[in-house]
Amino acid sequence: MLECIDLSKNLKKKEVKALMDGLDSELAVLQREAKARNIPVMIIFEGWGASGKGTLINRLIHPLDPRGFKVYTIQKENEEEAMRPFLWRFWTKTPAKGRIHVFDRSWYNRVVKDRVDSHVNKEELQNSYNEIVSFEEQLSVDGTLIIKFFLHISQKEQKKRFEKLEASEETRWRVTAEDWKHNKQYDEYVGVYEDMLEKTDTAFAPWTIVEATDREYAAAKILSTVVEVLKDKIADVDHEKTLSKKTAPSILPAVDNPFKSSVLDAADLTKSLTKEEYKKKLKELQKKLAILHSEIYRRRVPVVLAFEGWDAGGKGGAIKRLTEELDPRGYEVMPTASPNDIEKAHHYLWRFWNNMPKAGHLAIFDRTWYGRVMVERIEGFCTEDEWQRAYKEINQMEEHLYNAGAVVLKFWMHIDKDEQERRFNERMANPEKQWKITDEDWRNREKWDQYEDAVNEMIIRTSTTYAPWIIVEGNSKYYARVKVLETVVKALEEKLGIKGKK
Repeated sequence: MLECIDLSKNLKKKEVKALMDGLDSELAVLQREAKARNIPVMIIFEGWGASGKGTLINRLIHPLDPRGFKVYTIQKENEEEAMRPFLWRFWTKTPAKGRIHVFDRSWYNRVVKDRVDSHVNKEELQNSYNEIVSFEEQLSVDGTLIIKFFLHISQKEQKKRFEKLEASEETRWRVTAEDWKHNKQYDEYVGVYEDMLEKTDTAFAPWTIVEATDREYAAAKILSTVVEVLKDKIADVDHEKTLSKKTAPSILPAVDNPFKSSVLDAADLTKSLTKEEYKKKLKELQKKLAILHSEIYRRRVPVVLAFEGWDAGGKGGAIKRLTEELDPRGYEVMPTASPNDIEKAHHYLWRFWNNMPKAGHLAIFDRTWYGRVMVERIEGFCTEDEWQRAYKEINQMEEHLYNAGAVVLKFWMHIDKDEQERRFNERMANPEKQWKITDEDWRNREKWDQYEDAVNEMIIRTSTTYAPWIIVEGNSKYYARVKVLETVVKALEEKLGIKGKK
């Protein structure tokens, strides 16, 4: 592939000025139009060392309003980044609607430099490719425009540029021993780059190979590409707006269906524990969990626990008993409310990626990313296309966490409708608990059957070997709290290779 690229392409100087002036003007206008339409844009620069990434990025942003873009220079992972899934630091840098983020190097280091330096094995490499493609696809289908440039120069040209940089005291620092090593590994990198381009060139995030020997030609090609792609994206958005109508709630009232799959119906809500049994088991399990918590910190194992369930289903009580004996420096509980304006301006998974734990820490989510396929689906806060594709997106996110070494467990706190009503009335009658009950809770009760259908589908489509759902029979609070603790203890013992004592 790369050997077929004509690296001698150039532009005459008299052609350049008129062309670039026109592109600058167009790009400035298009930035404003993209902002007005809330289009997030990511522009990625990859390629050979000394291929001119810095110079060409500077030329690209020259006509842009600096208030509307940000440039990220991606270096080797720092300690904080190295303790999280490799895409975490890029998810947290994705642009809000209407903004442009430019990346000087990117997530592709994982399948290029790390591969050549043997920092990833064959399985990790394949996982990384899958994760990169799903990352770009998730952003793209959510409306992000992704533009990827690969700057290509010959080995001879790269050597020439290194020598020129070294000849000046002002630029000598920019050339390292590693750069020269990479120049000698040029042929090896060609194969790695071609593999990268081939496996990640998609309809939603295609690569543009830029012949970068002549910098003026390269700059013109880059600006021209950005202008054309932005025009197409803006036209697509305008077309979609003329066709779209406000989406109605996606679930119709439930109807009897003898073929409907239901995992919730199989839950035995008569399960219970006596107070004495509960106290004994609680003490034993909390002691075990405290020891395991120290061990996951020592071995740098991240843990993600997700809690969903019916209103008044016992999430708060289970989380409280789960954390009572843990070192507070090693865990964090994230209560999930409706997204704020900043969160709404990003992909719906962005706010959850921001809160994923680093290695050795425990993250507990009280309500989660599954709101996309429950409340947002039922209340019409997202389109049917959005919640339908969310199952795949969520599975991909959880698999990425698992591939990074995390233990991922998801709990559905299950009670029946009568028990919920009893708990609601109990809260209403207790001044200390009235804050827990809202008008919205009562309104949601009226949609019980719709939520039940959504929950059954959610569990069936997203319970995986790497991130299973655990249905917790919760009519008995004692039983539910113990089951949650037993499940977490067992999962951590299995992850750490510790045989639990009966």
